[in-house]
Amino acid sequence: MRIGIPRALSYYDFFPFWYGFFSDLGIEIVLSDKTTKRTMSEGSSLVVPETCLPVKVYVGHILNLLDKGVDKIFVPSLQSILPKIYNCSKIRGLPDLIRNVVKRDFTIIEATLDKSEKNQGLYTFLQEIVKPYGITDFERIKKASKNAWKVYNNFQIMTRSGIPYKIALKSAIENKVIIASSSKSYPINIALIAHGYNLYDERVSMKIFEKLEKLDVKVYTAEQLTPEQMKEGLNSMHSRLYWANEYEITGAAAHYIKDRNIDGIITINAFGCGPDSLMLERISRFARKSNKPILHLSIDEHTGEAGFVTRLEAFVDMLYRKKRSGILSKIKLSDKEKYNDLKCRDLIQ
Repeated sequence: MRIGIPRALSYYDFFPFWYGFFSDLGIEIVLSDKTTKRTMSEGSSLVVPETCLPVKVYVGHILNLLDKGVDKIFVPSLQSILPKIYNCSKIRGLPDLIRNVVKRDFTIIEATLDKSEKNQGLYTFLQEIVKPYGITDFERIKKASKNAWKVYNNFQIMTRSGIPYKIALKSAIENKVIIASSSKSYPINIALIAHGYNLYDERVSMKIFEKLEKLDVKVYTAEQLTPEQMKEGLNSMHSRLYWANEYEITGAAAHYIKDRNIDGIITINAFGCGPDSLMLERISRFARKSNKPILHLSIDEHTGEAGFVTRLEAFVDMLYRKKRSGILSKIKLSDKEKYNDLKCRDLIQ
């Protein structure tokens, strides 16, 4: 028994859970390859231009799995994860979209999770997923879900402790838990705000973590926060939860905007994303009110890496100058002359 999982969209949030679940049931997982320029190009060719980049990438990963000979592909419809809290329309209608644009012979393993409807709980969702494999024993499914939660919880423990996403994911599926031990200090701290599929897909985000590391920047993300911290951040903006991923965007951004140890905020969003455009507008207003520097990076399949890097470097350089200015303003005038010729980074360190 095999099931294909596209390395896109909900993969970046829930793969540890799916790994634990399917593995316990003896179902082999086949992942699509990492995103490439070809993935984007092939996915974009099958949908209308107005479709957002994450969905174009998702379609490309479906094609990649089909090229691998996978005949059953997991395409869930995640309508609502909490009562009256919804995903965007494209994620909600993903099975129908794939069915209509990919004209090849394969089985879509589709199931609907809608916590806003009665009798649409997690176990119903899981039963619907494995039904095509002839697995109907509820106790067996329940046992597999417990293993899934174990893997997923271990993954969250590690990411919240500061373990990088890739290392936490690898350790979780190997049934290991490691603790962050890095004691390196950084002169600049930045909160990186984005959906997992825009952040941890290295082709989409253009390896932004590596680029910021080279600039001697410490990066913080929503994965390092608890639900309570993100909820408190959302409340501080006098905003109510509506979108399913609003905690990881609005809530996390508000929390880090208020954090005095964070020097600036960087957001990454897909061009044309409706929910993000609303959330980022509120975040921008809150950041201006709090006097916190913020950089918005909008991406699509045509985004060039050179311009991307230039904007990152300019923003980080501005943060160094701002921090240097703040330090100089606190020391005596007679001491300032000593530091005028020092490099900004040396001064901050």
